[in-house]
Amino acid sequence: MAGLKQVQRQTGVALWRQIADRIREAIGNGAYDETGMVPPETVLALQLGVNRHTVRSALAALAQEGIVRAVQGRGTLIERKERLNFPITRRTRFTSGIGDQAREMRALLLDEATEEASAEVARWLGLKQGEEVIRLETLRHADRRPVSKATSWFPAARFAGIGEAYRKRESITKAFADLGLPDYVRTTTEVTAAHANTSDLADLELTPGAILLIAKAMNTDLDGVPVQYSISRFAADRVQFTIEN
Repeated sequence: MAGLKQVQRQTGVALWRQIADRIREAIGNGAYDETGMVPPETVLALQLGVNRHTVRSALAALAQEGIVRAVQGRGTLIERKERLNFPITRRTRFTSGIGDQAREMRALLLDEATEEASAEVARWLGLKQGEEVIRLETLRHADRRPVSKATSWFPAARFAGIGEAYRKRESITKAFADLGLPDYVRTTTEVTAAHANTSDLADLELTPGAILLIAKAMNTDLDGVPVQYSISRFAADRVQFTIEN
């Protein structure tokens, strides 16, 4: 089947999720552009070596994401093939960046810790190594599918309580505002790509071998003082970056 990879059993990732990822990737690559339809469930099941119920579960998940729609008497229509476009600008913001590309967005705080700044974190935040920082692990969803996971560090002396503020507000921008920082800007972004590790595979609901777009970024206040250093991982089959001046 053009555009689809065989599913892998005994990987710890549900078969229906693997199939959904394969179909999503094929749609994004234009494999079904000629018909505008996903192949019938029976064809998918036969060629992937799974039962129709598993294929139906995968298609239902894609329908929830707004990518496909079941049309009675016709089959499964492709509704959207584009990746979400995430602009990187002087004022990079997740919610406004995704905008009306998603009908529903959620943010989860996975973990919070106060720790000593490593050499790398201290360099990015302009601190001394060993100074206290607050680390947040966060996960962002768009239309019920996870699209990015981020690890962010903040100077603890300035942003005590940012974890609770983020938990309540589901937004770094709003959490900053609650803590007295009404505006901030993106000064540096470094983008690379890598295979997802086990933790990111699980949290982003990806299959083994999935590629991540990784953005290391620094935000500062309007006086140029660093306020956040983050490493964000985006599912490459769900998000693309646009660099804007």
